[in-house]
Amino acid sequence: MTRRLLGSLIGVVAVVLLALVGNLSAGNEIALGLDLQGGVSVTQEPVGEYNSESLDVAVERIRERVDALGVSEPEIIRQGDAVVVNLPGVDNQDEAIRLVQVTGAVLLRPVVSASPISPGAGVPETEAPATGSTPDTTAAPGPSRSIPGATTPDTAPDTVPDTTPEATSETLATDSASPSDAEPVDSVADTADDSVPPTGSDLPPASEFADVAAQPISSDPNDPTASVIVQNIDGTEIYQLGPAFATGEVFNSDATADIIQGGWGVRVTLKRGSGGEDLWNIGASQCFSGTGSCPTRRMAIVLDGVVQSAPTVNQPSFSGGVDITGNFKESEAKDLARVLKSGALPVRLEVQAVQTVSPTLGEDSLRATLVAGLIGIALVLLFMILYYRTLAIVVVGGLVVSGGILWNVITFLSASSGLALSLAGAAGIIVSVGITIDSYVVFFEKLKDEVKAGRTLRNSAERGFKSTWRTIVAADTVSLLAAFTLWYLTVGSVRGFAFFLGLATLTDLVVAWFFTRPAMMLLARSGRVGRRGAFGIKVAPGGAS
Repeated sequence: MTRRLLGSLIGVVAVVLLALVGNLSAGNEIALGLDLQGGVSVTQEPVGEYNSESLDVAVERIRERVDALGVSEPEIIRQGDAVVVNLPGVDNQDEAIRLVQVTGAVLLRPVVSASPISPGAGVPETEAPATGSTPDTTAAPGPSRSIPGATTPDTAPDTVPDTTPEATSETLATDSASPSDAEPVDSVADTADDSVPPTGSDLPPASEFADVAAQPISSDPNDPTASVIVQNIDGTEIYQLGPAFATGEVFNSDATADIIQGGWGVRVTLKRGSGGEDLWNIGASQCFSGTGSCPTRRMAIVLDGVVQSAPTVNQPSFSGGVDITGNFKESEAKDLARVLKSGALPVRLEVQAVQTVSPTLGEDSLRATLVAGLIGIALVLLFMILYYRTLAIVVVGGLVVSGGILWNVITFLSASSGLALSLAGAAGIIVSVGITIDSYVVFFEKLKDEVKAGRTLRNSAERGFKSTWRTIVAADTVSLLAAFTLWYLTVGSVRGFAFFLGLATLTDLVVAWFFTRPAMMLLARSGRVGRRGAFGIKVAPGGAS
């Protein structure tokens, strides 16, 4: 029994120390929130018509963009329909607004040329790929992993003709590209179309589409009226794209991921009339024919300057709907469906408020938080020492272990998941100290009652903890339920308070079982506590059990 208790005590201390060394060796630190570090908070609200999918995609696209730009521990949250973006460490309001305002229209563009991207290769900003050596699109990197992004309303360019080919039947737009290091994806195009997408050697001479290839490349990847150079979402393929012929508003908001001819794909219907099928079929006709404006026969679905998918068009016109198929995983098909659904009714976000928290104010808040926490802990320890005397050693040890666990968990989550400690979160941790002390008080008071009843300290410790443990679990469960309810129903700082309160409460349960229990029982077995009258009751040697 003694060996197991000693193993539990040493084990929990060793785990905390090893985690501490691991975090320090990795250079991990606790990330501070906006109110403790300073930065900028931007609140945006949607205007005009939009759907829930559009707003969700907007939030995800903002998060993707901010993360990609290396902003330290950003917080992107929805408060109702408003989107709040907190950017710790950013002190320039204009820069913050630029980061969070995604332009995000879903654009449909013809692919002029496409090339695989070698690992480590960058994306040129002002130069187009050579038009005379357009790669074989059947061996290009595969269907892009689609990560949802923000969308804003846009219209089709004025250069789109007003006429459209006659619709004939519904068919497939097949994403037939495959990873460069894998076998080409089998075509799942409509069997009535026996043509094969042209390879690099089959493309028309550069002179036949010089009007597109020679156009200046816009530095703005979201300019629908210009040619642009962009890459797909997973960075495996780079494209020169022509001016957009339509936006995602040609689709109805009913895109779904489905099994199509044995593989995952996306089904979506087209809106009727000049704003739907007609615009889509203009681009489909050009790409199917492999004209100078779309020599690769591929149509790019672009969100916020990133190609989500670039399927090959296998039919000159469509009626009713479109299937997009290829080498998709289920998650990729669902992501693409989400993008198309959001593009059917884009959301436009406008900045409503910008709040700046200076680094000095954040530093002052951090200092005040630390001082308040240390004073509170010192007063609690002083009370425990005066009231429970020697047993305060167990309390001090338990608080040190609890602090070590919290520091390691928060530090790890800061490095791995972007968790940031806010002022409200620090308040949750300070409040949790009271919960931890309550556990000790309940245990010690039960211990006193057992000793007063004439039992030995050794038996009192075992019996006392067994009955106290149920009380500790019940009390901490109530705290956990309250913390979860706050976290689930609220947003912003209140949610941060709830998260850290819940984390500290879980830590209390772990410390009570793996540290306080074995420490107190080993101390009681030693016989020293009784002789010293550790908690104000003189324990007579050999007392009744």
